[in-house]
Amino acid sequence: MLLTIERVTLLKRVSLFERTPDRVLAGLARTLLEEEFPVGTDLMVAGAVEDWMFVLTEGTVRVTRPDRAVDLGAGQVVGELAVLEPEPRTATVTALTDVRAFRLRKVDFDEALRTRPEIAVGVIAELVRRLREAHSSA
Repeated sequence: MLLTIERVTLLKRVSLFERTPDRVLAGLARTLLEEEFPVGTDLMVAGAVEDWMFVLTEGTVRVTRPDRAVDLGAGQVVGELAVLEPEPRTATVTALTDVRAFRLRKVDFDEALRTRPEIAVGVIAELVRRLREAHSSA
């Protein structure tokens, strides 16, 4: 199990949290669940209704949607919309290599937003970036 400071260091590499002060991330880091997935394992399945996301810390995954597939690696997140509003997953996420990830549950994310609104700045910036990407590729 990683120390809190190690978790904070990994979270700072994620665009969603890069603007969040270390002291704020330390509280969030304590709530994360560390998980491992062997190659070929589905981390998430399209259509499932879940209320958590993963922060990838090691390995590579493939995110497959009906219209496209993308590969993501360490320092990226998958399933982040579920911590904002749990809805059926729109993609299946499969480990292409052995993967290590932090699971962040909605209840912990909501508590962090409530007590540390600084986290919202990073979330909003990431959502805006993704909207711009979606519009520029359309």
